[in-house]
Amino acid sequence: MIALLVVPGVLAAASALLYALGMSFNIMTLGGMAAAVGLIIDDVIVMLEHLVRRLIQQGHGPRTVLDAAREFTQPLAGSSTATVIIFVPLAFLSGVTGAFFKALALTMATSLIISFLFAWLALPLIAARLLGPKDAQHDAGGRITRATQQVYRRLMQGLMRRPLWLLAGLIPLLVAGAIAFEHVPSGFMPQMNEGGFVLDYQTPPGTSLAETDRLLDQVAHILRTTPQVDTWSRRTGTQLGGGVTEANQGDFFVRLKSPRGQQAVMDRIARRIRDDVPGLTVQDMNQPMQDLIGDLTGSPRPVVIRLFGDDWQQLVKLAPKVAARIRQIRGLKEVQDGLVIAGDALNIRVDRVKAALEGLTPAAVTAQLDAYLSGVVTTHIQQGEQIIGVRVWTAEGLRQSRHRIEHLLLRAPDGHQVPLSRIATIRRVTGVPEITRYDLKPMVAVSARIEGRGYGGAIAQVRQALAAPGLLPKHVYYTLGGLYKQQQIAFHALGLVFAAAAALLFLALLFQYERFRVALAIISAPLLAVSGVFVGLWIGGQTLNITALMGMTMILGIVTEVAIFYFSELVLLSASLPPAEALIEAGVNRLRPIAMTTLAAILALLPLALGIGQGSAMQQPLAVAIIAGLVVQMPLVLIAVPVIFRRVLRARPEELLS
Repeated sequence: MIALLVVPGVLAAASALLYALGMSFNIMTLGGMAAAVGLIIDDVIVMLEHLVRRLIQQGHGPRTVLDAAREFTQPLAGSSTATVIIFVPLAFLSGVTGAFFKALALTMATSLIISFLFAWLALPLIAARLLGPKDAQHDAGGRITRATQQVYRRLMQGLMRRPLWLLAGLIPLLVAGAIAFEHVPSGFMPQMNEGGFVLDYQTPPGTSLAETDRLLDQVAHILRTTPQVDTWSRRTGTQLGGGVTEANQGDFFVRLKSPRGQQAVMDRIARRIRDDVPGLTVQDMNQPMQDLIGDLTGSPRPVVIRLFGDDWQQLVKLAPKVAARIRQIRGLKEVQDGLVIAGDALNIRVDRVKAALEGLTPAAVTAQLDAYLSGVVTTHIQQGEQIIGVRVWTAEGLRQSRHRIEHLLLRAPDGHQVPLSRIATIRRVTGVPEITRYDLKPMVAVSARIEGRGYGGAIAQVRQALAAPGLLPKHVYYTLGGLYKQQQIAFHALGLVFAAAAALLFLALLFQYERFRVALAIISAPLLAVSGVFVGLWIGGQTLNITALMGMTMILGIVTEVAIFYFSELVLLSASLPPAEALIEAGVNRLRPIAMTTLAAILALLPLALGIGQGSAMQQPLAVAIIAGLVVQMPLVLIAVPVIFRRVLRARPEELLS
């Protein structure tokens, strides 16, 4: 009953504080509150169990409750610091990862700080009011608890005599973690079902707006006649990320009536568009969030191979070969060679001899044609804060057709005028590829989607294919972009966050206990739990993405919190028991509360881990990672940590436990 009072109160206070900070309820803040419930329960259960145990030992009375709460202040503060401190490095994240996880981190940190204040200040007062004499007379453990404690006591007595036996459990855990690390596919964002999708389209370059509108009306008819489609909207010349694109590109934002069977609906719509709307190309169909990230980062597809070279024609010939080669790789779908046909062009070739007879050079002809066809900026005017160029141009009618261009009059140095057709040959060239430059270098981007496998394995095979002899000629090189590059940037940033969180935890333990070996023994548990996280992701069929890495970072603080509770009990018992016996009895006393907090946290995270509810897939890898860490948390804290302490304390137990 006390837990039922405290948890809603903590969440309500956290919501009020988030509102005061100007934050709103969204998929990240709500997910953060859902994930924080298990940690809030931890504080409540551990404090409540300690109060009840002291009531049983010392008798009922408000004074006993308040003294027990005061006694537990330091371990509670230390454990709360351990869970909150891991969110500090997240404040320095930038880019897509920072935008996503700052809201999540702030929500969880806020909830945990308020949880500590409730457990420290409010819970003892509530317990003093609600816990009666009967609670002080009850034996805290039942038959199952006592039997479990006896089994644990015998196991630990054997391990204390033969500590090397611990390796029989740790080595398989580390080996399983290493194997899982090799087999867990990597990704960028979790695959989500947002109840809709974004359809990116493109019409041939040069298509008039009227013709584009006619083609898009046919697409709208297909959407209208699809029973599963609820509503849709259309953009032309822009994108979900807000950037400006060509007039022949745009997207449809489609909302479905039900999220079930979404992929089948998307495939059916794409197939109908390909069959019924010739002239319109479906470039991509993604979830709104994935499409937004792709538009914002300029990397809409997972795999983008940027080919660079000095010879543009060589790149034009090479791109289809590279596309054909990577099309053979399993999991790569909708491979595009990146060649954008810009439409027809006029090739004007100046006859040097004829031009010289008129007193003109090819450079002079080119300069005059450029002025006629592209205009010349002759001056600038200021409009508000903007400087606008004034372009002098020929009338549109003079450059609207090939016939008019052939009869453009060029002025010779002596003043006479010469029609262009007299000194040059003009030829129509069809299907000219659009020239693209990246960092001022000619570039073609071959791209593909990844389906049914992780980024890491697919990219490894792409690198292997591009390294094949004879595929890339000399003076042509490539770089990898797309969402894969964004993933690598995010992984690097989160790797630094993980290392910084571990370092901060170690420093906090040093500050709290002022013993290097004690801090080292405590921090060993969360670091070993990381192996369990990889195993859990592998068994759960999750990818190693930025959400899973966030959960892995959080497990550092969660396991450290439980290890601190164990050590606080060890310090209390060391005053009256020998070190070896104190190590075992501390585990016996903490066995039930650690089991309760672990089970409560797992049950609180289970709906997220199972992906129940629309939008829960965003936090699903995070929940799976935390649950996997919680599963190995109990044996690590209650079995591994005492044995490690035994080795650490062998030298000077009195000094280390003082």
